[in-house]
Amino acid sequence: MAKSTFSGPVVSNNGFIQAGANNIVNITAEETLTFNDHAGRIIEINDADGAVTLPSIKSGELGAKYTFFIGTDATDLDIKTDGTDKYVGSVMVAVTDGSKKSFIPGATNDVISLNGGTQGGDKNSYVEITALATAEYLVQGVLIGSGTVATPFADS
Repeated sequence: MAKSTFSGPVVSNNGFIQAGANNIVNITAEETLTFNDHAGRIIEINDADGAVTLPSIKSGELGAKYTFFIGTDATDLDIKTDGTDKYVGSVMVAVTDGSKKSFIPGATNDVISLNGGTQGGDKNSYVEITALATAEYLVQGVLIGSGTVATPFADS
């Protein structure tokens, strides 16, 4: 089968492998993401105290993945939903002394708050968020922090 190259967003019901320079999106200020510009890409966050808002989940966009890489130590960084969509899944917060703990979001949690300390968010942390169902984002990842770890999940 021949290799095809596309420029711009493409929707496939069975998936694509994305690669290339345009597959990395750098965020340096507060931003609301869109399916067309951010789904399936690696989103590098270089804003220590900003907020990134995921798009509202639409039925035709189930399975859309948003992969976040923390490029700058967070101090007060939020990864939020629209307030209606909630998180399921889990993340692990790990610290350099080897301690770690996994956290599961509560039923009403729609924010991941990263403080670069107890809630994680130091440089090299990552979170992958997938539109799983109507009003439900699956979250998984490893957050690097310090001190006695605490849940990064919160309500808006």
